[in-house]
Amino acid sequence: MDTMDHTDVLTAARAAYGEGDWGTAYRSLSQARSAGELGAADLALLGGAAWWVGEVQESLEVTELAFQVLEDDGDAEGAAMRALDLALLWFTRGDVAVTSGWLHRARRLLTDRAEGTAHGYLAYLDGSLALARWDLPALDRAADDVARIAQGTRAPALRSLHLVLAGLADLRRGRTSAGFGRLDEAMLPVLAGGMPPEWAGEVYCTVIHACHELGDLERMRAWTRATEQWCERFRGEVVFSGICRVHRLQLRCTEGGWADAEEGIERSGLELEGRNNWVAGEAFYELGEIRRRRGDHDGALAAFARARTLGVEPQPGESLLRHALGDGEAAWSGLSGAVAGRDGLACARLLASGVEVALGLGLADEAARWCARLEETRQQYDTPGLRAWAAHARGAMQVAQSRYADAVASLEAAAREYRGLRCRYETAKVYELLAQAHLGAGRHEVAAGDRATALAIYRELGALPDVRRLDASRLPAGLTEREGEVLSCVATGMTNRAVAETLVISEKTVSRHLANIFAKIGVTSRTAAAAWAHEHGLPRRG
Repeated sequence: MDTMDHTDVLTAARAAYGEGDWGTAYRSLSQARSAGELGAADLALLGGAAWWVGEVQESLEVTELAFQVLEDDGDAEGAAMRALDLALLWFTRGDVAVTSGWLHRARRLLTDRAEGTAHGYLAYLDGSLALARWDLPALDRAADDVARIAQGTRAPALRSLHLVLAGLADLRRGRTSAGFGRLDEAMLPVLAGGMPPEWAGEVYCTVIHACHELGDLERMRAWTRATEQWCERFRGEVVFSGICRVHRLQLRCTEGGWADAEEGIERSGLELEGRNNWVAGEAFYELGEIRRRRGDHDGALAAFARARTLGVEPQPGESLLRHALGDGEAAWSGLSGAVAGRDGLACARLLASGVEVALGLGLADEAARWCARLEETRQQYDTPGLRAWAAHARGAMQVAQSRYADAVASLEAAAREYRGLRCRYETAKVYELLAQAHLGAGRHEVAAGDRATALAIYRELGALPDVRRLDASRLPAGLTEREGEVLSCVATGMTNRAVAETLVISEKTVSRHLANIFAKIGVTSRTAAAAWAHEHGLPRRG
């Protein structure tokens, strides 16, 4: 390649990079590099393009080479920016130790230099690490540093990064409206193309994670749609499209599209592994949840294990699976260990599932303690998801305590929130509890309707363990729950009057139920009906 051709290729590559045509930029820059050495600026472009097309290892190596060239040339500011790019790449891969190493290099290069944009990016990553270890004072200091530098440099990207840190600090302190307002504003430069794409991706992932953690699924849907539209401006194989796809499939799973989502979310997790391990881990966790709910226990355990290797703790799903498999001790131990040392917000989903497991194990005091802690978190943050989780947990507690009227009020509130969030599986779980509450209060027809609703949703979703569990509890021969109660009384030798007094219904109603029972089980006498009841294991009343 002669000098003119080399120049033309580089010109085309730079233009392609500027237009977000990562595939063309990567191929052209690779071609130019094979024909001769690239300068630090073009090496940086090649490193960025390589990351976007999924060549992560090459991206790291080329960006590190750009750093070395800049450092050797005495360009401390430029070398520091490359070090910060590398820190971000390692951070998204989940390697905090290497991230810290690159941050140390950037800090060394920027020491005693006038504050510039690189100082702002450094402060942002310091804040991200502070958040990861729940150090709010350090997070506040980092946010203030980024704000000061943004004001001095008038850089839109730094303004956005400041809003991210300040918004996260607000959320951690329960200032939910203010926090989400800042995060919403932080997304505007992202969608306007006002910041480097790699850092724009970091902002998007942070905002989406906050929405998911707090159960604000409508905001999560809105920003995922907007970011997918942003991704459409880029051409070629774009890693970030895969990240958006994972979050879109998470939402699809919430709405019930498990069969459609399972293959796609597994493929996305595999594609992102080694590129963005945090999101890959989220994908494998979601895959485990799909499989757990569909009854693929071995597949679920494998997916949860894969999530753990990528740095994502597979809770509460793994413990819920252990509980369903009969290993209550392991389930409770897993949840208790995951909750230890976390703040209320980070524990919210774990607390909700912990109430379910504790009640199943008969740990009434623990269930009450976890439920109260969840309600405290709900009062502090008050998002739709937290309102739903807290009301669901309280309703389950009230059913267990035979406080049926209170349980109905709590569970109906949870159902309203879940419907608004489009959480199909959780809605079914609430209807199942509502059936228990109404049955306990003597409203048998209402209970039957709620139970049928839960079963219909489970069938629609393909939640086979839940379908089998509810079907197994059905009375034989198509008897209703009230008919089963009448037959159980008759089987003990009660007269119609005694049955009526026991069940607080009229003798006429008892006679009507008996006529239906005889027709369903194919007998013509009370003696034969009693024998049938004993043969089919109906519980005795008396």
